[in-house]
Amino acid sequence: MPKTSLPKQLRKVADKDLLAKLESGLELVEQQLIEAVKHTDPIAKVTTRHLIDAGGKRIRPTLVLLCAQLGESTQEKVIQAAVVVELTHIGTLYHDDVMDNAPKRRGVDSAHEIWGNNVAILTGDLLFARASQIVSKLGEKALTLQADTFERLCLGQLNETVGPAEGQDVIDHYLSVLSDKTGSLISASAELGVLFSGADESLREPVRKYGEAIGVAFQLIDDVLDIYSDGQVSGKTPGTDLRAQVPTLPVLYLRQDAKSDSESAKLVEIIDAGLDDDVQLTKVIEQMRKHPATERAFQEAKRWADQAIAALVDLPAGPVREALTNFADAVIERQN
Repeated sequence: MPKTSLPKQLRKVADKDLLAKLESGLELVEQQLIEAVKHTDPIAKVTTRHLIDAGGKRIRPTLVLLCAQLGESTQEKVIQAAVVVELTHIGTLYHDDVMDNAPKRRGVDSAHEIWGNNVAILTGDLLFARASQIVSKLGEKALTLQADTFERLCLGQLNETVGPAEGQDVIDHYLSVLSDKTGSLISASAELGVLFSGADESLREPVRKYGEAIGVAFQLIDDVLDIYSDGQVSGKTPGTDLRAQVPTLPVLYLRQDAKSDSESAKLVEIIDAGLDDDVQLTKVIEQMRKHPATERAFQEAKRWADQAIAALVDLPAGPVREALTNFADAVIERQN
């Protein structure tokens, strides 16, 4: 079984009883993840475990477990719901890596690098199918939430691939993509925790808003880390997205500034010309660190995190609300 621990943003939970419950719940999730992908098919039983065995942050199942503490967290359906969201997330990673031609995922070779694109895509489909099998046993509310979330995941990927429509604001388009691709599944995770713990259903809306906002904040901080990361503490190689010409928020802001600022325009030209040369990449990173576009991106991430915290006002005071608040703060302070 893969060695997995709580996301580091939640390891500093002040309430030790809550921390112990989350850790024991995550152990059960890991066991059931392995059980869920047991196949008699000789190919599928290897490919479906590839990224599960690689580990991961397990942010989504942890949020299921945490929000379930608002009710009866020991319900078996809570664990099953946590397995559903992680299987869904992992399935998207197989597809994302094919579309992005990513060579690595979670420190191991991407599935398409080992077995080819077709096998990787079909493995992702198998994980979606298994998640659907599990969620179908959890009832209509869970099935509806999962279906709606899956639609948003697909739409987010589609809109990212196609790009903004004629006349559409590129920043609004980008944030909408992040809401669909990341925010939707994180918010669904929080909702499922409330739903299957028997907690008051009025709590679904505040945790949904929280999850949506924190998902966007997490991705925006990832954009900023591509520029500010030192490559050692974070484990993230600085400039990876810049070199691949991924349209991150700092670069999108830079392109806006280039319309009226000659220095920004020159920097855009250098980026567009390609950053295969390490020396050139280092120079661009240094310039981006000083450019106001990067600070604006950080402030936008902070705004989304603050929005997430504000959504918690309707949750009862206590260790769960405190942990969710701390998680939002830690997202902004994260180094990996």
